[in-house]
Amino acid sequence: MSTTCTHLDTVEVTQLPAAVAGCADCLEIGGRWVHLRMCQACGRIGCCDSSPNRHASAHARREQHPIARSAEPGEDWSWCYVDDVAFVLTES
Repeated sequence: MSTTCTHLDTVEVTQLPAAVAGCADCLEIGGRWVHLRMCQACGRIGCCDSSPNRHASAHARREQHPIARSAEPGEDWSWCYVDDVAFVLTES
């Protein structure tokens, strides 16, 4: 496990959308989710690894988009699936 994320150059999307309906894949299949994550490369909303379908990490692997941020109200942390590390993005 790394102590820093080495994939910050992949971040394209930092702001959550105004409204989050839920996990895009779960909404399509009638699934359920526990917590939501937003891909910071493309903005796709997926469910966390505590959810039955783990769509956020599946998207990260499939699309090679390594970083997702929490899409939960009041949370501002991000997770790098490759480096296995959580962090908070700061504006420079």
